[in-house]
Amino acid sequence: MISVRDEFIGWIKTHTKELFTYTLSKVQQKEVAEDLVQDTFIAAYQAYDKFQRKSNEKTWLFSILKRKIADYYRNQYKKAAEVPPGITSGFFDENDRWKHQFRPQDWGNEKELLDDPEFEKALQDCFGHLPEKWSSAIRLKYLDNQDADEICNELEITKSNFWQIIHRAKLQLRNCLEFKWFKK
Repeated sequence: MISVRDEFIGWIKTHTKELFTYTLSKVQQKEVAEDLVQDTFIAAYQAYDKFQRKSNEKTWLFSILKRKIADYYRNQYKKAAEVPPGITSGFFDENDRWKHQFRPQDWGNEKELLDDPEFEKALQDCFGHLPEKWSSAIRLKYLDNQDADEICNELEITKSNFWQIIHRAKLQLRNCLEFKWFKK
């Protein structure tokens, strides 16, 4: 019979790379991804006696990891400083119409953009310029495909606050991408 320690070492050898790759795609920071994977293995080891083997260990580890990622974004959101009022007010005039220089431009075929590694780099850079709570909300909604109710529960915000954050974040991302990608 294999010991818990030996079985766990096998899990680490077998699943670390896949867990890390998944996590990095969600958080875009190597050190954070490494920490989250490590925290996942620690939590799994501590809860090993509760693992009932109703699923395989990979599924169990991923379920722990997904909670760790959600906790990470929840904590980042709570730590984030408040965004100064009016940060997006520059996009619109006094009649709430687009200012000429900020009107949305036609980006062409978006499907081709998503396959372009240079565009992906520009997008990640633009994500890095968002306030942390905005980035958390956008990533949970569009990368993790969570619905608004789940995100509001995780981030402990109201639905109206959530939609306001999403709106502002999308404005900032669009503006950043037009500057960094489309006007280069």
